[in-house]
Amino acid sequence: MDNIDKEIHKKRWIILLTTVLLTFMSTLDGSIVNVALPVMAQKLSVSMASIEWVVTSYLIVIVGTILIFGRLADIVGKTTVFKLGIIIFTIGSLTCGLSNSLIMLVFSRGLQAIGAAGTMSTSQGIITHVFPSNERGRALGLNGTFVALGAMIGPPIGGLIVSILNWQYIFLINVPIGILAFILAMKTLPKSSNNKGENLDIKGAVLFGATMVLLFGSLTFGKEIGFGNKIIIMSLIGSLILFILFIRVEKGINQPLINLEIFKNSLFSLSIFCSFISFVAISCSNIILPFYLQYVMKLTPSFTGLLMMVSPIILSVAAPISGYMSDRVGSEVLTFIGLIGTSLGLFLISTLNQYSYLGFLIVFIAIMTIGNGMFQSPNNSLVMSTVDKDKLGIAGSINALVRNLGMVFGISLSTTLLYSLMSKKMGYHVTGYIEGRDDVFVYGMHYVYIAAGIICAIGAILTAYRLYGIKAQSKRRAK
Repeated sequence: MDNIDKEIHKKRWIILLTTVLLTFMSTLDGSIVNVALPVMAQKLSVSMASIEWVVTSYLIVIVGTILIFGRLADIVGKTTVFKLGIIIFTIGSLTCGLSNSLIMLVFSRGLQAIGAAGTMSTSQGIITHVFPSNERGRALGLNGTFVALGAMIGPPIGGLIVSILNWQYIFLINVPIGILAFILAMKTLPKSSNNKGENLDIKGAVLFGATMVLLFGSLTFGKEIGFGNKIIIMSLIGSLILFILFIRVEKGINQPLINLEIFKNSLFSLSIFCSFISFVAISCSNIILPFYLQYVMKLTPSFTGLLMMVSPIILSVAAPISGYMSDRVGSEVLTFIGLIGTSLGLFLISTLNQYSYLGFLIVFIAIMTIGNGMFQSPNNSLVMSTVDKDKLGIAGSINALVRNLGMVFGISLSTTLLYSLMSKKMGYHVTGYIEGRDDVFVYGMHYVYIAAGIICAIGAILTAYRLYGIKAQSKRRAK
């Protein structure tokens, strides 16, 4: 057994439960509101485009702060940052549930996101610390499975809560879970070991955070006021300049916010890119599908929630099986097959219209989810196995960052493309569903799913190229 404290070793599965619980809840809260957005928009008297800030603000704040918390964990200790994250996330959930206006709700979601970033950035590092090498892969695999489940199970849970209770309970349900997780953390997590010889890269943190806010703020407002707007164009250019400055700063200091050397590993970089692609595609589906089911197919939130349970149920079976299979046939093969399956499912969903049979939708979602389930676990294993043990924390933070970047890009891409195509069809600027014009929404949705399918197909092609390169290299060595 690795050099791990015996007392910690005994508690390792309870520690895993604690970290997985918060990781699951943090990821869940990125998607749980999707199915409730129409109800929330009506209750708060705001437009469909405006209510999407409830989703987008949460993801933007996570993306802007997760690297900061990851670096802070190296300085003050992973356990300290994780506990702080639980407290902030729970308080944010409470204020979300007490919100009576869009402004207060978006602010509260930002607070909730700061706490989520604190737990997401440290969970994999804690797992790596408490599990010996012969169990570490299984533990990290379980963590990755719950991340994917959190992203997928949010909409159906949200639909069930909204159909039974007020929308505020989507957030209030986190409060008792957060309190339980904090109690478990206090009793089980190892003590933090401070590294007082290192400092937080404040300049890098500010530059990266500002880059994310400008970039995704521009993408969100751009779909409402148009990307030809001067402020939007200036913001996009500003985000690019800030990102270039961030890279230059990181290269020039000894203790950077993010170690750029890790990206020289081509297998790591490609695996991270494929992870990004998969979450872009899945987020496109998660944000569009609830509106299609409720506005076009005229289904209730509760029935919509039940239909969207198809994905998490299938994923909970497919992900562990793919993790088991990856040890035998190789992770590269499964990630390729998984992306092909996801792409096929997305292309099939693009064929649906206002007259489609729900049975076809369920089959298409199942195909997409089996593909996603086959991809996620092997790809997470690839990400974590391609770096040295002393860089597992960095790899985990980058993996979490890229996952959330993909979700933000997916939401921005899908809604921007949807509104642009609907506007083209109607002949004027559209920022929401048009009553009585299901055909216009279906027209836009059709191309959103085609775009998502193409994105996944690109990832599959890159994975196939990587697989071909590995086999060719093995043949040359054999000769």
